[in-house]
Amino acid sequence: MSESRAVRERVLTVGVAVARSGRLASLGDPLDFALDHLAPKLAGRGPAGYTIRLASRDTRSCAEGARQAVEELIREEDASIVVTLAGTEVLPAVADACEAAGVPCLSSTFPWQVYYYGRGAEGDRPFDWTYHFCWGLDDIAETFADLWERLDGPGSQQPVGCLWNDGPQGMWSRHPQHGFAPAALARGHRLVEPEPYREPATSLDAHVKAFKDAGVDVVTSAATGRDLALFRARAAEEDLRPRLITCSRWLAYPPSVTRSGELPAQAGVGTLAYWTPAHPYRSSIDGTTAAELADAYEQSTGRQSLQPLGLAYALFEVACHALTTADDPTDRRSVAAALGATRLHTMAGLLDWTGGPVPNVATVALAGGQWQPGIRHDYELAIVTPGRIEGLSVTGDLVTT
Repeated sequence: MSESRAVRERVLTVGVAVARSGRLASLGDPLDFALDHLAPKLAGRGPAGYTIRLASRDTRSCAEGARQAVEELIREEDASIVVTLAGTEVLPAVADACEAAGVPCLSSTFPWQVYYYGRGAEGDRPFDWTYHFCWGLDDIAETFADLWERLDGPGSQQPVGCLWNDGPQGMWSRHPQHGFAPAALARGHRLVEPEPYREPATSLDAHVKAFKDAGVDVVTSAATGRDLALFRARAAEEDLRPRLITCSRWLAYPPSVTRSGELPAQAGVGTLAYWTPAHPYRSSIDGTTAAELADAYEQSTGRQSLQPLGLAYALFEVACHALTTADDPTDRRSVAAALGATRLHTMAGLLDWTGGPVPNVATVALAGGQWQPGIRHDYELAIVTPGRIEGLSVTGDLVTT
């Protein structure tokens, strides 16, 4: 065996499927940053006798590009494990391609029910190769209910207008077993659910009318920034002025990602807070805190940090952990088994695949946040309810209209 071949065989590759072009490119930035930031640190943290390297391919923000990225990472880079995040079409395509190819995959930033049940798994029939960590739709409902109940208190049963689209976000939010709605109803809230709109929305007049007729002054959604801005404009024209709007998905990101018009759609919106500089999390690799990581990102890129940054970082922490704890890091089945046995404190909090809600899934805790005028940025995400995150301090009061 040649020396160059021997050296090559001592390298374990983490393949990264990342959106560098297309509509998700701005959300690919945190993963790109974490890749560059951690590549030199991970190189020396492989199992004895091995070096960990990172190799990436552009998903082009589409399912076809995602599948091609996985194929190239396996064929050209001999990836031992593939990591990815974000994208309603992209993330499932990456995971499904890895499942078909028999390569471990780790993903995040996609509600776990949609990832799990949406890809065809059942409670007693999990996936063989694909693993995930994220919050659930029920967790979003619990977090938003915490915010709604800041208005009138628990048990107020105020009507909540649901601005759902006809795509996967709206469909799964309405799901009678695995969605957002059952958890919200269990908290005693009455949901007003007009027919879902097609995304991108051209008119939301039917929703505005239905909400006015029902006396709605709390609205919830998973809309894009553009569609939420359209709703707010039409609602104002019809003198519908909700005291509070809660919105997940794109509205968990700052206005620099989703700005539409002069007033950011985020202004005053309550959303889920899964990772911010205030979160009491630190790296399992070198002890870096959430605040330090956010500052490093902003210093390096000149852009406001995004919540996926902490989860992108954690992808590499868990991948490295699986490679170093696997019985045989060169055997993909062994690496997959190590993923399933992982319980690790990370930049995204404690991730525990040994006690998840379903096999192959670890959960991420949520707090309640609201976009408010900031100090360093036009709008910053204030923590208004700590949710289920121990040690997270409230940084602002809920502001209503």
